[in-house]
Amino acid sequence: AVLSAFVNNTPIVVLLLPILVSVCLRTNNSPAKILMPMGFATLVGGMATTIGTSTNLLVVSVASDLGLPEFGMFDFVYPAAIAGAVAFVYLWLIAPRLLPDRDIQLAGAAPRLFEARLRLTGESPAVGKPLSDAIALCDEKLRVTRIRRGEMLLMPLPDALLKAGDQLRVRDTRENLKLFEDTLKASLHSVNSGDNGNGLLSEQNQSLAEIAVVAGSHLDGANLRSARFLDQFQLVVLAVHRAGKEMMSFEDNIARVVLQPGDILLVQGAGTQIARLKRSTDFLVLDATADLPEPHKAKRALTIFVGVVACAASGLMPISVSATAGACLLLLTRCLNVGPAIRAINSSVFFIIVASLALGKALVETGATNYLTEVFLVATLGADPLIVLGALMALLAVLTNVVSNNAAAVIGTPIAIGIANSLGLPPEPFVLAVLFGANMSFATPMAYQTNLLVMAAGNYRFLDFVRVGVPLTVIMLLTLTWALGRIYF
Repeated sequence: AVLSAFVNNTPIVVLLLPILVSVCLRTNNSPAKILMPMGFATLVGGMATTIGTSTNLLVVSVASDLGLPEFGMFDFVYPAAIAGAVAFVYLWLIAPRLLPDRDIQLAGAAPRLFEARLRLTGESPAVGKPLSDAIALCDEKLRVTRIRRGEMLLMPLPDALLKAGDQLRVRDTRENLKLFEDTLKASLHSVNSGDNGNGLLSEQNQSLAEIAVVAGSHLDGANLRSARFLDQFQLVVLAVHRAGKEMMSFEDNIARVVLQPGDILLVQGAGTQIARLKRSTDFLVLDATADLPEPHKAKRALTIFVGVVACAASGLMPISVSATAGACLLLLTRCLNVGPAIRAINSSVFFIIVASLALGKALVETGATNYLTEVFLVATLGADPLIVLGALMALLAVLTNVVSNNAAAVIGTPIAIGIANSLGLPPEPFVLAVLFGANMSFATPMAYQTNLLVMAAGNYRFLDFVRVGVPLTVIMLLTLTWALGRIYF
């Protein structure tokens, strides 16, 4: 919760999910009782500062455009901290009792199976013998799905005689593939541009490694040949794994497989090249040590981050200016490279924010916000200002669970200011009611992207979010309404 007040909560959840699952499995606790409270804690923490979520930034920006003094970095941390303390007690003591003791499905718990080809050399003990003998040499572990001989495809019949140059299509674990290669004196074969078709590199200092393609990688949506993987990294891709699915027809080679985020490649090459790959932001090297980042750069990045927060909190410059300046400093000091910085921009979020701002502008220009303000005031006619404030927050809490929270925030902010002006009350608490309400994405899994991450990891169902999220929403509504009333009324 504390981290999410300053850092995007999605990477926090992604980082903590495997850690919490591992701890739960080692201590014989159910991960399902912990993952959802953790996800909700990041949502609660994001309410505390202007940079906690994109929703906060939108509300502050729209309110400023409509004539309100701009909120400072920590201007609403007090009510958020009060509500956060109450929410913490609920998430710690009550929420786990409302969640089922459900087993989770661990993706990848079974051994990864790779599609690969074994190319028989003239020295192979299987040459000139039937396929059944080759299988026997491999302790009956070898499972051949096709045999390629030149341009011909042969069925893997037990009495099929093997010849030098034959390529056996196999699907097995990394360890077994290496066993087959050594036993049959064959070569794991991959056709890549620039390797003369034999898929082999120098045998000096050769290592195997598994690498995962990450979102935003230049290989996402490309194949190995078009991306010139071999030329760029001097590594041969021996096999490909995609969540147990068939990756290619035998007529195709690995170099033509169109890759997706999450695909795992079995690569072979010099240890120095694999070490280089660990520093790439296009891949994640699995089952291997990673080089620690340079500590002086970490200190430099932390100093810049603290400077950004300090400049915004002190009012020296707007958060948009300080954040942009901080990003430029990270690039200039080489704490961040241009490529990863560009890939970090989420185009879908960008377009959602732009569309939401355009919608809010249209509502103001056409007078729709005035109409909606009048409808809301009629519905709450004669009610105490505190009740009106709570009703507005409740309305936004409902909207944010069924539509985009950014859209709800942009629509709700001018309405909140209109309600305050009509009642002759300060607009700040009503704007904050919109901000807090639009962040209450607790009741449905589709309300926020971290909910979907938690749902998949914890094997939750829709009703699990309703069972835990609705009481949390009510608690936050009551606490925040009381806190805002104490501060502003």
